[in-house]
Amino acid sequence: QNINEYVAALIALKQKMIDGDRLLTEYQQKCTDILYFYINVAYRIKISALRCQVEQMLQKILPLEKCQEELGSLKAELEEKKVCL
Repeated sequence: QNINEYVAALIALKQKMIDGDRLLTEYQQKCTDILYFYINVAYRIKISALRCQVEQMLQKILPLEKCQEELGSLKAELEEKKVCL
């Protein structure tokens, strides 16, 4: 009877180890899923911030491009007047 109890205890212990391994694997998967979720959120926030920066830079560049065009026109006008003089 002691051997049967010992074998039953070993079988129960082995089942607990199997269950523990399964729970650990599930926990690790959930941790990985959560980590990927937060990394994804962080990248989305960073991308959004970069888009805002690009938009702000474009808003600053457009007036400068217009000024550059106007300066080019003025330079051409001055060259024409210089030739005429």
